[in-house]
Amino acid sequence: MNSKLFSNIGRFVILVFLQVLILNNINFAGYINPYLYVLFLLLYPFTGNQSLFLFISFLLGVSIDVFEDSGGINAAACLVAAFVRPNLLRFSFGISYDHQNIRLSATPFGAKLSYVFLMVLIHHFVLFSLEMFSINHILLVLKKTIFSTIFTTILILLSLTLFSKKYR
Repeated sequence: MNSKLFSNIGRFVILVFLQVLILNNINFAGYINPYLYVLFLLLYPFTGNQSLFLFISFLLGVSIDVFEDSGGINAAACLVAAFVRPNLLRFSFGISYDHQNIRLSATPFGAKLSYVFLMVLIHHFVLFSLEMFSINHILLVLKKTIFSTIFTTILILLSLTLFSKKYR
């Protein structure tokens, strides 16, 4: 239990600082920015307390907002993503999620890709919608959402592949 707690705290801190110090300075073509901190939401234990997960997701978003001075849009996006996560898990993993026996590193690639892609897509759509907060900019919101989602999904899948424990 303690190793999982320290692992999650370490992951939280590392992802916040990585996002704030390095990834926020990356901006391709004016609208592609990686948001790797979503990885925390994806990897949080599936059997954990949902209320605690919502609170920690809010803290993650507020931590990013404090450094970016973005007025709470990351907190809102993280809360929405955390709220829909059980439905995404059920959609992507089906009966495995209902029986609480999912190990992300041991899941088929298609299920893992759908889970990561949908979670990132929802997070980014909420984030960019709140950032623009205008129906007049819907095409820009969609363009930023689609391209940043693709880039972030690739980055997350690479991270999962590089840093996953090999189970036999």
